[in-house]
Amino acid sequence: MDGFVIQRIIPNPKQNTCWSQVKRLFPGQMAATETTETTKMKTLIAPTIALALMAPAAIAQSMTVTKAEDRAGQIGSADTFTGTAYVAPVFPPEMNDVSAGEVTFLPGARSAWHTHPAGQMLVITHGTGWVQERGEEKHTMQAGDVVWCPPGVEHWHGATDTTSVTHYAIQAGVDGSAVTWGEHVTDEEYGS
Repeated sequence: MDGFVIQRIIPNPKQNTCWSQVKRLFPGQMAATETTETTKMKTLIAPTIALALMAPAAIAQSMTVTKAEDRAGQIGSADTFTGTAYVAPVFPPEMNDVSAGEVTFLPGARSAWHTHPAGQMLVITHGTGWVQERGEEKHTMQAGDVVWCPPGVEHWHGATDTTSVTHYAIQAGVDGSAVTWGEHVTDEEYGS
């Protein structure tokens, strides 16, 4: 007789067994059900678990250590900085398009006005500097401080007129861009 079979495996971990329930369905007849106990649960489950655990290892990557002396920096562009600013990459945008740079501003140096589409975190590591949101008061930032600049908020940051400052600038890219540069901070804006 033609018909079809529905098989269901029911695990019983307490007894290390499985029940196999088979229903044979034939046209015009009631379903016949057979239930059998299988003691080979380990035989099926152990290889399945082993394969599942090995799969991520096959695509895993290795850790990378970048030494400080290998992170070559450069003097910041006169298009985006006033004065002397030294910019060294800390890490590229390999993780969710987040990148970081270490920036050292000599006294009197500062960034131009700019915004970040996903915001920017500044972690001040050395010295004392200033940060300002357009239209707001200038704030002092010093070693140990953390500054959050929300997405799209126009701001600048840099050294004071007498002290240098170093910070990590951490930002994420949106549609391939992490910053939109504006005009230079004037001496009048910087000194006020």
